[in-house]
Amino acid sequence: MVQLEVELKRGIDDTSVQAYLVDLKLKHAEDFENLWKNILIEFEQEDKFWDWKFKLRYAANNSNIEAYAIECENETQGLMQIETQLHGSQIERGQRLVYIDGLFSAPLNRIEIQNPPRFRNVGTILLEFARIRSVYFGYKGRVGLHSLPEAVGFYNKQNMYNLGEDEDYENLVYFEHGILRNAL
Repeated sequence: MVQLEVELKRGIDDTSVQAYLVDLKLKHAEDFENLWKNILIEFEQEDKFWDWKFKLRYAANNSNIEAYAIECENETQGLMQIETQLHGSQIERGQRLVYIDGLFSAPLNRIEIQNPPRFRNVGTILLEFARIRSVYFGYKGRVGLHSLPEAVGFYNKQNMYNLGEDEDYENLVYFEHGILRNAL
């Protein structure tokens, strides 16, 4: 059971706010459905139809799937699902990596929906936690994902390797983080 204290930044004044990265639970999936989905639809966000209840059930029934949430001020601020054993690096052939199958930041944390955003760093914290899990599994920080078009800029800013569109995955851009130096 994961409960890791993390620090978000309030968008309006850049003050630090205590938050927690925890295992995904039904409450988090319901927050997506009840609090965020209509906003995502209204602003035509690409992840508006993701099914986090399905992702929660899938994680509960597969030992290689993990799912997490970030909670702050009694609300879900971010969600992530990772796969830990079946994906390989495209940069370092033959090496495994943690694959991010979904990374979500609540709509009010997105500058295109609310400026300034309610909280910053949600996606970055989730991405860094995926790297921590990668080190735990012996993958030395390697993480991969396919990005929705609206999120390509975010992953470019995270210093991930942009390997271009993947024709085998709906032409989504594939990104990878390489080895962490301190994980050698």
